[in-house]
Amino acid sequence: MKNSNSEIKIYAVLAIVFIFSGFHSFAQRQMEMLDRGVVAVCTPGDSAFISWRLLGTEPDEIAFNLYRKSGNEKPVRLNKKPITESTNFQDGKPDFSKDNSWFVKAILKGKELEAGKSFTIKANSPVQQYINLPLKTPEGYSPNDCSVGDLDGDGEYEIILHQTGRGIDNPRPGISDIPIFQAYKMNGTLLWEINLGKNIREGAHYTQFMVFDLDGDGIAEFACKTADGTIDGKGTVIGDSTKDYRNLDKTSGTFYGKVLDGPEYFTIFSGKTGEALATTDYIPNRYPLDGWNGHGGNGGSDSTGNRVDRFLACVAYLDGVHPSVVMCRGYYGRSVLAAWDWRDGKLTSRWVFDSMDGENPFSGQGNHNLSVTDVDGDGKDEIIYGSMVVDDDGHGLFSTGFRHGDAIHVGQLDPNRQGVQVFGIHEIEEGTTGPGVAVYDAGNGEVIFQGNMNKDVGRGVAGDIDPSNRGAEMWWSGSNGLFNLKGERLGDAPRSTNFLIWWDGDLSRELLDRNHIDKYNVGRIFTAEDCRSNNGSKSTPALSADLFGDWREEVIFRTEDNQNLRIYTTTIPTKHRIYTLMHDSQYRLAIASQNVGYNQPPNTSFFLGTDMKKVPKPTIVLVTKNSNLK
Repeated sequence: MKNSNSEIKIYAVLAIVFIFSGFHSFAQRQMEMLDRGVVAVCTPGDSAFISWRLLGTEPDEIAFNLYRKSGNEKPVRLNKKPITESTNFQDGKPDFSKDNSWFVKAILKGKELEAGKSFTIKANSPVQQYINLPLKTPEGYSPNDCSVGDLDGDGEYEIILHQTGRGIDNPRPGISDIPIFQAYKMNGTLLWEINLGKNIREGAHYTQFMVFDLDGDGIAEFACKTADGTIDGKGTVIGDSTKDYRNLDKTSGTFYGKVLDGPEYFTIFSGKTGEALATTDYIPNRYPLDGWNGHGGNGGSDSTGNRVDRFLACVAYLDGVHPSVVMCRGYYGRSVLAAWDWRDGKLTSRWVFDSMDGENPFSGQGNHNLSVTDVDGDGKDEIIYGSMVVDDDGHGLFSTGFRHGDAIHVGQLDPNRQGVQVFGIHEIEEGTTGPGVAVYDAGNGEVIFQGNMNKDVGRGVAGDIDPSNRGAEMWWSGSNGLFNLKGERLGDAPRSTNFLIWWDGDLSRELLDRNHIDKYNVGRIFTAEDCRSNNGSKSTPALSADLFGDWREEVIFRTEDNQNLRIYTTTIPTKHRIYTLMHDSQYRLAIASQNVGYNQPPNTSFFLGTDMKKVPKPTIVLVTKNSNLK
């Protein structure tokens, strides 16, 4: 699905036009250059569904021609008039006894530009709406969370996969398997494998990983916590391979199997080769082990590796232009966020936020997840760390004091308000009081709604699923209904309280749970046969994101035999034309952190839903491996 160099050059020219047009007041954020992302799948009735990307830097007047080439025949244009309404097409006349290829040519100011790479369906291919990616899964392991990045600068995403064996939750004793990461091309080619070694424990709260182009060279890096014995993609060992810091004493109770001693590292790896490019000490270290307590539910102290080994991570544009990676530790009590810059081959500390102790108002406010966006309109990102927000300069912006929770949804949930809002659920336990559900303004902490007072809430979702109500709706476990953001009941709550996805032809979102998609008040509209979701009762996909095609989202599941990933794409036509969601900064950063902790669905920085306004142009500049932007 990659495009030719000539088309990439054309896109770069278009990006430069926008840079100097004066259209935006903020500096341009460095964002990955993507190709046209053409995808075609066989559909019932001997037809094919084709869709492609509109880039965030392309002008409103751009149009498209779609061509099909069957076997050795001359390409045929499928549209009578230039396509301006959407970026998808239903082709009802392909000859599936031959190989068929589809490609798109953009039209600008009446001139047809050169086509990018075509997408081919082989002769006699079955009707299916997924791309199959064969894996080299280690024995006893299963594919878990994924991320994506352009690892070789060709404008096409590669898949970075966390292969998991036996994982263990923090409070529990036991020896885990070793975390393994693999990088794949979309055709199943294995690019590299990184083995984190025995001194990194496997589990949802231990192994957070970031994939992003951190230095603006057009090629994504891979970043995560490492330790003595980590083996990079070229077979080089980090630290001392002879060290084993696991507690191997079976009589040690809850300490058995945990890693509570030895050095901790943070490493930047080459996305292209998996080679370790830079390794430094992880900030902060784990000591004192009993120094991670705080107020509120689950805020108590321990020295058994529970609270101290709760990790999160994200990427944020802290200067408004360049992405930084932020590695985090703790959220039940003490919370530390360490921002790092990877520039010109050097890894440097940008700032460290530390809530210090349980008396600090920023202590105990973190979630099992986090979100990143510009909350105050200054062009720089803040980190929404559950019930608190950390400013772009590493200082606490504010805290609501609502304490820890398991789910967070951040975006312009209310299109009638300025800025973005935060919906979250909270654990109310161990004698604490407060809202089990709350919505607050991400810019100043103003509480918009609070409910389920003094009741622990385990799961919750906010998103526009009901077209009869403008804006997002919200529901949670035990909510007994679907509510608007004012807390007014609109109807019955959906059965699932999990993921959301833009899948069908309208602008509202659908419900993604386990291996199926439902539409609110309609029912089941899609099932991924012979596939499984991940992460136990959380039932989350390997990844859900706008990976190619038009603006609707793809979803990745593992097959039941753990030997393949299947990337499912919608085959439902839409008349709505929106640039790729991956060129909205908040959405792209949400994809980078989707693997963190308890996975959450991504949201855009603008309201995307029924009766939405015109989509704002993103303030970005697209970079390639030849851009050399600083």
